[in-house]
Amino acid sequence: MTIGLNNNKMKDLLGYNVMLLLSISILFFSCENKKESSIGDKLASEILGNSNYLAISYGGYREKTRDIQPTISELKEDLKILSAMGVKILRTYNLQLEQAPNILKAIRELKIEDSSFEMYVKLGAWIDCENAWTSSPNHDKADESANSIEIQKAISLANRYPDIVKIIAVGNEAMVHWASSYYVQPSVILKWVNHLQDLKNKNKLPENLWITSSDNFASWGGGDSSYHTKDLTALINAVDYVSMHTYAFHDTHYNSEFWELSESNKNKLSNKELIEKSMENVYSHAVSQYNSVKNYIESLGINKPIHIGELGWATVSSGFYGENGSHAADEFKQAIYYKKMREWTNKEEISCFYFEAFNEQWKDGNPNGSENNFGLFTVDGKAKYALWDSVDNGVFKGLTRNGNFIKKTYNGVLENLQKDVLIPSETKSNQN
Repeated sequence: MTIGLNNNKMKDLLGYNVMLLLSISILFFSCENKKESSIGDKLASEILGNSNYLAISYGGYREKTRDIQPTISELKEDLKILSAMGVKILRTYNLQLEQAPNILKAIRELKIEDSSFEMYVKLGAWIDCENAWTSSPNHDKADESANSIEIQKAISLANRYPDIVKIIAVGNEAMVHWASSYYVQPSVILKWVNHLQDLKNKNKLPENLWITSSDNFASWGGGDSSYHTKDLTALINAVDYVSMHTYAFHDTHYNSEFWELSESNKNKLSNKELIEKSMENVYSHAVSQYNSVKNYIESLGINKPIHIGELGWATVSSGFYGENGSHAADEFKQAIYYKKMREWTNKEEISCFYFEAFNEQWKDGNPNGSENNFGLFTVDGKAKYALWDSVDNGVFKGLTRNGNFIKKTYNGVLENLQKDVLIPSETKSNQN
């Protein structure tokens, strides 16, 4: 049987239905917004320098080539491991490949799965000079096309993930002169930093997004006076904070005065004490480079937060830092260094993006090259000595990498690890 409705009743019913649907829609989106706001969303100013938000440099590559990108599942596996050890800020380096966007996607998925999951990102945009990575790089001009693409990708991702991307870093070691394959002049970095700051002012980027550039301490004025230019001063004024790098590990070869032990120390100290003395000198070296940047910026009359964008210690080296070099590379020294750096930076309210979370095999064709071995974890998920206590304390219980539960390197036998520890300025065969 058909029930007929007159026009007025039909209009009333349609109006009621429209209002009902609108009310449901408002309620639905309200619930969604409440769900989103319940997920951690801090400002850069709240997380930088906050010891409850440890920072780390992260790459999730498992293979010997970046042609094989880590999957979302693999990235989520890593993120859970890092979160378990208190890391809540990741640093990425470029947007040329899919890893960085996929990291953001993985974080978003984890936040949806678990409202208590909290992770933020310092998103790197790679900057190159003209003819970078060729035999004739032009350091006075930039690769405008490639750089523009990187910056545009960073803008897009910062707007798509405002609850995750809290910092954009324009360039990585892009001004330091020893980056001879690609470095640019400070004016290039300044141009893009100003562009991003302008977009913030025009509400085309989140207003609380912080902009910086991550570079060697010398590039920020802490070293040679050749870096002390008007453009650098303008850049220091333009960034929201200074992100500086310090590498005592590399300096054990290139600037080794602080690393070399005096004859009197060698004669009166045990091997363990010699290592501890050397690592105390390493600590002082890192602090002095930080302070050199701080002092230079203050000399300009500028008040700017300074955080550490990168520092680290490799555990294996067949080159400058191993048995035939400075004897710096091993897990014992890495553990001392990691602890000292965390203690110092936490106390001084300095964020330290420790380099790095996991070993990555793609960086050097030699598996024993130091660049492949900076991680606190091996590629297959073994925790190096710096994290053995965390394993003992059950921090990584139930977590896996590549299907492997987190276990200690050297099967947890300290005596086996110590066989690979070298004394500075001594040869392996001369150890006691």
